[in-house]
Amino acid sequence: MGKKQIMLPANEVDLTAVKYVPEKIEAPHLTGFWFMLFVKVMEAPVIGSLIASHLKEKNGITEILKNTVIPEVPMFIPQFPLQEPEPGVVCLVEDGKPEERVDLALKCLPHYDPTCRWSSDSGELFQFRYWKIRDYGYAYRSKLTTPSMVAEHFISAMEVFNSKQQSAPLLISFDTEEVRRQAAASTQRFVEGNPLSILDGIFIAVKDDIDCYPHPSKGGSKWFHEVRQVKADGVSVSRLRNSGAILVGKTNMHEFGMGTTGNNPNYGTPGNPHNPKRYTGGSSSGSAAIVASGLCSAALGTDGGGSVRIPASLCGVVGLKTTFGRTDLTGSLWEAGTVTIIGPITATVEDAILVYAAISGSSPADRIRLNPSIPCLPDLSSSESSNILGSLTLGKYTKWFNDVSSTDISDKCEDVLNQLFHLYGCKTTEIVIPELRELRTAHTVTFGSESLC
Repeated sequence: MGKKQIMLPANEVDLTAVKYVPEKIEAPHLTGFWFMLFVKVMEAPVIGSLIASHLKEKNGITEILKNTVIPEVPMFIPQFPLQEPEPGVVCLVEDGKPEERVDLALKCLPHYDPTCRWSSDSGELFQFRYWKIRDYGYAYRSKLTTPSMVAEHFISAMEVFNSKQQSAPLLISFDTEEVRRQAAASTQRFVEGNPLSILDGIFIAVKDDIDCYPHPSKGGSKWFHEVRQVKADGVSVSRLRNSGAILVGKTNMHEFGMGTTGNNPNYGTPGNPHNPKRYTGGSSSGSAAIVASGLCSAALGTDGGGSVRIPASLCGVVGLKTTFGRTDLTGSLWEAGTVTIIGPITATVEDAILVYAAISGSSPADRIRLNPSIPCLPDLSSSESSNILGSLTLGKYTKWFNDVSSTDISDKCEDVLNQLFHLYGCKTTEIVIPELRELRTAHTVTFGSESLC
């Protein structure tokens, strides 16, 4: 029998006594047919339980579950204390129309100066850049282009990309006529002077574990759509569609979200747009890659353990992991869970604000059981908010920060922290995170259990 480890209540933990212990994590590597076969074996009577027990024993999960005593009452939903809105924020109405929330978010952004983005005097017109959502909005309203014209460029770009990168698709479900139909409807709204919101005509991709009708939701597999039919948009997708967004298709992902590389043996592994020989990260690999490539202004991802944040970081774009319950999971593979969220991946922070405003709003069931605080957005429109980054303090657990396979990684991350300090005045303070092993085990048990639902 192992020694009992009694975990202290959170308010009694001595942070000065916390020691970082590097661990080697091992897990079986299964994909495609073998993954499907493994699931069937695991569901079989007797033998499934024996295999599960062996894997838990091998990875130390059984030991930590048996020998850890937790004094706090267990939480079955991730409930948080109510918080009053902070100064300098604008509150959203969850029950309002998504396009109204987007309009409110638009008013929170700094002044938009089109000459800074469209002037050829800067010499940047012919250089690669990420065109923001407001850039497209200005172009449509100024009749510089139309959603239908952009759609043709997008379709051509996808055809060229797919011909050159057949083993690394960004989209695993893509219908050119469906894209043209949405773009034509958006173009007509601009002709009539009645766009639905700043998101009207904006090209957005959807991760393959979120329903986007008429595309199937396969979760990056070859077979899951056969047992789960898609009959309507997921709630987050529906809110984007109601805001006028053009939904281009379903992005590639790590099969069932069970990995952080984005490697998918069924459809191929999308390369990182900044270096095709590198991974995008996962599991929202295609979503991050299609935004980082400049083909879409935004994409939806899901995150239960870093699956929005990891690929966004590796691809140099913005990924937002929202508080649980801020977005409605209805119409996704994870709607019965308490770990995963739906979040935006965009090229810029301001675009993340706009997309988040559209998809935000908890489900009625979550609102009853979680009693969440009012969702808010930072008000960046005033002069007082021009140096809002300077008020941030970033926590850094140095021993964990430096526990990487190559010092090149930690050095690059250190460079970013230094730039945030020198350019914006962001401060960094040393922190520790106690009970990391227990946190990993809790995540494995919770995520694994909810995957059975």
